[in-house]
Amino acid sequence: MKIKKFEVGPLFVNCYVLYDEDTRETIIIDPGDEPDLILDFIKEEGLTVKYILCTHGHFDHIGAVKEIKDDTGAKILLHEKDIEIYRNSPQVAEQFFGIEIEPQPEPDELIDDGKTIKICKSQLKFIHTPGHSPGSMSIYIDGYIFTGDTLFAGSVGRTDLAGGSMKDLLNSLKKLASLPEETVVMPGHGPKTKIGLEIKTNPFYHEIF
Repeated sequence: MKIKKFEVGPLFVNCYVLYDEDTRETIIIDPGDEPDLILDFIKEEGLTVKYILCTHGHFDHIGAVKEIKDDTGAKILLHEKDIEIYRNSPQVAEQFFGIEIEPQPEPDELIDDGKTIKICKSQLKFIHTPGHSPGSMSIYIDGYIFTGDTLFAGSVGRTDLAGGSMKDLLNSLKKLASLPEETVVMPGHGPKTKIGLEIKTNPFYHEIF
């Protein structure tokens, strides 16, 4: 499995394209903006996009879902508890940030904790990690955990937005701490890190352990 990262949109969201070099099967995580940039890479590499995975429903992580869905026909997956945030994202983007995005297509599947799918010859597992939003998910595959806005290098996502909860977020951090320490954290913003390093140095983990 190969991973290509794009930093997209005014809030610098990390969009990840995961693909198998042999089968060319592909998933896209958090296509928040700049669909042409993402789609040009897909076409150049001859990739077949099977799933669009949204770690949560905030506008900066889903703003290019429609264009990529229209172009590839990929299935959209979102946690069931973030569906209203996902649906309301255009209004929130315009009202609070002055950013216009189109209404996004309805998800093809609403998922819950523990759901697995086979992709890129690997098993992908969804881990419900609420706190930043009620339906925030982390996505585990082959020693990597894609954490959206739950866990960053040295920090965590904000909890003062609608549906946010610091209590839930700390519980989610505890859940992620059960992963092997060498697990590579691929966050929704900023640089990658490792679970073991965050347990030792992230101040929010110091509130748990």
